[in-house]
Amino acid sequence: MIEETGQIISCDGDYAWVETERKSACSSCSANKGCGTGALSKVYANRFTRVKALNNINAAPGETVVLGLEEDALVRGSLAVYGLPLLGLILMAVLGDVLAKEMAFDQADGMIAIFGIVGLLLGFYLVRLFSRKISHDDRYQPIVLRCCNQAFEQTVTGSK
Repeated sequence: MIEETGQIISCDGDYAWVETERKSACSSCSANKGCGTGALSKVYANRFTRVKALNNINAAPGETVVLGLEEDALVRGSLAVYGLPLLGLILMAVLGDVLAKEMAFDQADGMIAIFGIVGLLLGFYLVRLFSRKISHDDRYQPIVLRCCNQAFEQTVTGSK
């Protein structure tokens, strides 16, 4: 299970809105001073993200909590978000190439590009359908696991 610490901002029935600080792995890397990605991570440091999480432990607003998300849910979601559009783009571009050759079309590159864009958009549409399907599936929702005794490191009000 992947865990992240955050602070509950508000509660809405069985759910809680939790604010977490965005973190980058660059802070622990020894090459972060000379790396472009490390420089970008400093620009976007101290940013917060709000997440809607199942609140089965009835934690109250203001409490620091640990959120959890199953690894397989993250992997499936990542594959859907990145894989479906890419797969759609490649498959439709290949189909456009085959059709252009069959029809002896002069502008094969244009046809391949159009088919690829259509495949990409189709992939995005499939991601949208997938996200609607899993939006109410508890296996894909972050869960408030436990309350923390330690204070939240950042003050939420001063970060915006």
